[in-house]
Amino acid sequence: MSQAVAEKSPAARSTGRPPSAVEFRGVVKRYGDVEAVSGLDLRVEQGQFLTLLGPSGCGKTTTLRLIGGFERPDEGSVEIDGEDMTRTAPFKRPVTTVFQQYALFPHMSVRKNIAYGLKHAKAARSEIDRRVGEIMDLMEIRDMGDRRPAQLSGGQQQRVALARALVMQPKVLLLDEPLGSLDYKLRKSMQFELKRIHGEVGATFIYVTHDQEEAMTMSDRIVILNRGRIEQDAEPREIYDLPKSPFVADFIGDTNLLGGVVSGRDGEFVTVELGILGRVRGTSDSPLSQGDRAQVSIRPTDVRVTPGAPGGAVVTDAVLAGSHVTMKIAGDGEEITAHVPRGGAFAPGDHVRLEADSERARVFEVLD
Repeated sequence: MSQAVAEKSPAARSTGRPPSAVEFRGVVKRYGDVEAVSGLDLRVEQGQFLTLLGPSGCGKTTTLRLIGGFERPDEGSVEIDGEDMTRTAPFKRPVTTVFQQYALFPHMSVRKNIAYGLKHAKAARSEIDRRVGEIMDLMEIRDMGDRRPAQLSGGQQQRVALARALVMQPKVLLLDEPLGSLDYKLRKSMQFELKRIHGEVGATFIYVTHDQEEAMTMSDRIVILNRGRIEQDAEPREIYDLPKSPFVADFIGDTNLLGGVVSGRDGEFVTVELGILGRVRGTSDSPLSQGDRAQVSIRPTDVRVTPGAPGGAVVTDAVLAGSHVTMKIAGDGEEITAHVPRGGAFAPGDHVRLEADSERARVFEVLD
């Protein structure tokens, strides 16, 4: 399936840096008084699996539609494979899109659904047969060629939709929450399948989701959007371990955001006096110094819980969550969440002592 990867453009090859599949330059998109995308600068390298992640209304789907040509920016430009395509019609862009609703033709067989775009492009019959056969093998749906969409499961329909998109050998594949209609187990399975398919075809995938775990599982790179702007752009591990803002820390995974006062600083490490957790030392990119107010992000997995004396913190709730127990613990006017192994859990009403793995905490400046 290496043929599914388009040749790099001469412009991309001449830059001396990794070739760009998509590049936004100062893109602004407004809907009336609402600025859905605000001065966006974004460069996606060829062959990357990039995920646009964020809550509803953050601008991720609008960004995807700007790449596909379904929306045009009010300001700025959109380049694809080194060419300015800001005003280019969707059908003239080297891009295909897979939506949450797969929009398969119900009266056509799987094979005909996949071949539809190639027939419309007037490809030779031998070329159609070869490419459709290759993509069906890749998607592991060769034995479903004569079935109609109604005879397929949700996961099988999703594979057909992907096959129909990839058979056109796009430079960029856009995926707008394509797993959203699948049940949990199938969704998890298809996350790994999508990652496998991306590795085999080598094309650029740009994926939109609001599911943090999904983004962490599949992506080479995650761009977190908030109100049309980029909050952080990094690899999944960095996004999780080194969030740049309280918004990112709170959005990616579970965390406790606690307010306190800085009591000292040593390079990148800042010490903060908290209530329920006492003194915590964490890393910070903010220009904090002694006496400043700060906000500290501590993951529930980094909270250690041991037996405590009356008058201290107390467990208010404990819920079994599969491999661990999620506990709510209150004290000093605060409530935090801790994830502890099933064998180390406490019951509601128990008095406990708390500590944090503070080397993993992140400290942020409090902006008025």
